[in-house]
Amino acid sequence: MTVTTKRTANSAMSLPNILTMARIAAIPVLVGCIFSQSIMDGPLWLRWVALGVFIGAAVTDFFDGYYARIWNQQSAFGRMLDPIADKLLVASCLLMLAADGIIHGWTLWAAIVILCREILVSGLREYLAALRVSVPVSRIAKWKTTIQLIAIGFLLAGEAGDQVLPFTTQIGLALLWISAIVTIYTGYDYFRSGIHHLIEEDA
Repeated sequence: MTVTTKRTANSAMSLPNILTMARIAAIPVLVGCIFSQSIMDGPLWLRWVALGVFIGAAVTDFFDGYYARIWNQQSAFGRMLDPIADKLLVASCLLMLAADGIIHGWTLWAAIVILCREILVSGLREYLAALRVSVPVSRIAKWKTTIQLIAIGFLLAGEAGDQVLPFTTQIGLALLWISAIVTIYTGYDYFRSGIHHLIEEDA
């Protein structure tokens, strides 16, 4: 094993990257809980398990970046994997909630907007990376992510949450719309920045 390979392996197995990989590993568990409860008519407590797994996964999103900064363990592997893990988690939850029927009717448009924005930003970042241009995450984009995660949390609780806190599902749907509206703004902001660099590259 070469020195470069050893360094890559060591950076991949740092705690921040392990937390990121744990977020990806949580996805099939979360999907399985919602599928078993909704599609297979399983018990409602599976909703709470799904919510618990989701909260745990969302918490790792904070701590992987936090530990990477304070321990100076930032790596190319982590920068590549972290946004992928976030998008896989959000996309999987939205698709399962749509299949479940919690997200339905006009609210499907909110989910579509969120998913399309994620694809747009991913493609834009890939293009700009080839130009060696980094696009920093804005403060409003971080707020968007926070609202989006809270909305999904309420929707995952769904019917089980309604029995504890009335209008849990309605709160989740309202927050999802707010997230979608903010998503349009942040998506346009990223796209405008990308177009600026594209014009400069063509010139």
